[in-house]
Amino acid sequence: MQRFSSWMRTLGLIAAAFAGGAATSHLAGASTQAQSPYAPLEQLARVLVLVENNYVEPAQRSKILDGAIKGMVAELDPHSAYMNSSEFAQFQEETGGTFGGVGIEVDAKDDNITVIAPIEGSPAARAGIRSGDQILAIDGRPVRGERLDKLVKIMRGAPGSRVKLTIRRQGVPEPLAFDLTREQIHVTSIAAKRLDRDIAYVRVKQFQDGTHEEMLRAAAKLRAASKAPLAGVILDLRNNPGGLVNEAEAVADELLSSGTIYSTRQRNQVVDEAKAHDGGAFASLPIVALVNEYSASAAELVAGALQDSGRAVLVGARTFGKGSVQTIYELPGGAGVRLTTMRYYTPNGRSIQAQGIRPDVVIESAAQQVPAAILREQDLDGHLPAEGAIGDRSPKAVLVEKRAETAAAVGPEGDMPSDPTRGTDFALAVGYQQLLRAIPAVRQR
Repeated sequence: MQRFSSWMRTLGLIAAAFAGGAATSHLAGASTQAQSPYAPLEQLARVLVLVENNYVEPAQRSKILDGAIKGMVAELDPHSAYMNSSEFAQFQEETGGTFGGVGIEVDAKDDNITVIAPIEGSPAARAGIRSGDQILAIDGRPVRGERLDKLVKIMRGAPGSRVKLTIRRQGVPEPLAFDLTREQIHVTSIAAKRLDRDIAYVRVKQFQDGTHEEMLRAAAKLRAASKAPLAGVILDLRNNPGGLVNEAEAVADELLSSGTIYSTRQRNQVVDEAKAHDGGAFASLPIVALVNEYSASAAELVAGALQDSGRAVLVGARTFGKGSVQTIYELPGGAGVRLTTMRYYTPNGRSIQAQGIRPDVVIESAAQQVPAAILREQDLDGHLPAEGAIGDRSPKAVLVEKRAETAAAVGPEGDMPSDPTRGTDFALAVGYQQLLRAIPAVRQR
């Protein structure tokens, strides 16, 4: 924090020194980088003066410098970003679980904007927008080549306002048009239901402020729904884009009774190691965890901890592969920086970055038969390289589902049957069967 503030003061002094005079050719003869440690900042100041003095229209200095800082941080990797005051306020809304918009998680690949997942119950989800859809235009304006943060800001807005999305979908020849009305998106992060045979289904949609407390409340309701004790847990992490690491750690602690949850490293040095404590809400129950290619970041952290500790059988597809931690720094004036500061590793020291977590039981869906339809960390420009081998863990089984899997809906409009084998969610049905096999026969009578 202090180092960044000092750098900004230095930049301000250099920029001020150049701002008063016209840009002339003698600037090219300034000291070389070898002669001056401030050469990069001097170059920035030169460009600032050139723009201010020669751009076709008057240029606002604050806007130019904001853009320069954005470019500097964005050049590092796909997940680091500088946020001005309005963007930082928006970011804080997201992690708090409330914002105005249409309710979709998106990412960029090859100048294409791809939907990671619609937020359950949002205008986008109700309209039928799906994971893997590509956004071609917003309000008739093509999005190709535009910055992702700018496009997200355009899609956000006051509740009641409207926005039109033009979408390309794999297997559909013509673009699809969606006319959506923005709403105040209140994102609950936990959905739960008690299934037949006393199985608890718990879906974690994302990790945000309060996720751990939501999970504890859900556990209490699940137990209160019947006098019979719970026999096992299906933890659904599909389409979970991640979120706050401290919340993910707390959730994992409710599933583990001992051992390491994850470790973090910076520049090949171990920075932290999170440990589980005895007495978790689900620590004594058999667990099956569902994952897919859209399970990312903190969701992968939890999945890796459960797999390495032998606490859960993982069912689904290889995960997204985001194995880095971003630290949030608040700056003067309400701005902030999201900076990649660490990599995290599973209890057995496996790196998730650009590799993901391989399930024990692999579900191959229709979408996975078309590799171009799946976006993972390894496909993002500038991603951090993988470290080490993913391991030689071979799946226990590989099952093929002709339909593309979707995380089951839970809630007022959810149609998940109490016996998932009678429903249309193939991965959930497989996970349910796997869990029943893991429960001692005496518990199933």
